[in-house]
Order: sequence, then structure tokens, then C-alpha cells
Amino acid sequence: MNIYENIIIINASLSDEEIEAASGKIKDLITSSGGEILKVDVWGRRKLAYEIEKQNKGFYLLLFFKSPSQAIRKLEDYYKVFDPVVKYMVLKLPKKQSEAVLQSISAGAGAPVSAEKAEPKSEA
Repeated sequence: MNIYENIIIINASLSDEEIEAASGKIKDLITSSGGEILKVDVWGRRKLAYEIEKQNKGFYLLLFFKSPSQAIRKLEDYYKVFDPVVKYMVLKLPKKQSEAVLQSISAGAGAPVSAEKAEPKSEA
């Protein structure tokens, strides 16, 4: 199974309970498709860089998960018809970034792994 990074922007005008329900549905879809959620990072409500669907704010959610490649198409199709989701992006992580994510999860690091810091430290 491949490791994926998924950033989701949910409509910020929804209540906290509705946002929690929407994120729960997304997590359930991933696990029911044979995937495993590795890490969830909630960024909360933030100002958008530009207006999307007449919204200036969005609720950001970052997921790292393992999943079969067939499940990604199903997940993206779901995002297209799921009204609370304003924007989304699913990226397949390359091997080096996948190893860095797994190391940060096993180490219990709270900070998300960014693309710039994804290089694992070499032991000389």
C-alpha cells in the first residue's frame, strides 16, 4: 500500500459538530476502502488565500494515510459531491517522504512533516 497526504478545506461556516461529522465520514471512507489513517492534523479555521465559493475562511484538515491505489479514485469522487468540502488535494508521497512520515509518527512528533523537511537524516 502507498502512503498519501491529503489536505482538505471544509466550509468554515459549518458548526464544530458538522465539521467533526464531515471529517468522520472522510475517515470512515478511507478505512472502509481498506486504508489505514496514520496521522490527522487539524489546522482549524484559517483565512483563504483567495475567495472560494464566496467563502473567505476555511477549516483545514491534513491526513496522512495508507491506502490501496484504487481507493483514491473513490475518495476523490466522494469529495466532488460532498458539499462540506470546498477544496481538496491528495498526493502520493515518494519513498523518502513516506519514510519520514512513518518516522515522525513512530517518534510521536506533533509537528506535521513538510515537503522541505522530508529528507531523513543520514547517519555518518
